[in-house]
Amino acid sequence: MTWLVLALAIGVEVFATLGLRASDGFRKRAWIVPVAAGYLASFYLLWLTLALGMPVGVAYGVWTACGVALVAVIARYVFGDPLTVTMLIGIGLVIAGVLTIELAGAGH
Repeated sequence: MTWLVLALAIGVEVFATLGLRASDGFRKRAWIVPVAAGYLASFYLLWLTLALGMPVGVAYGVWTACGVALVAVIARYVFGDPLTVTMLIGIGLVIAGVLTIELAGAGH
């Protein structure tokens, strides 16, 4: 259940962040409410993840790493944003770092 709530928090945060890009600096005002609601919902779901017992280092690390990776990949295909080999390596390193933190915490 905890991982499902975290996955929802990540999905909603990714939607809100992509909405920021789609809003064109909020010149497209229709995005204001979905972006604000998305971030509020994402923070609520992250809080719920913590309330369900996931350590904050793991929850926040996974939330941010997955968010960064998913936004970069999706923005490449939706908006044509750049996604270079160097960026992909960086995303891989971030994910490896989060996994290292999680695995190190699992033994305690």
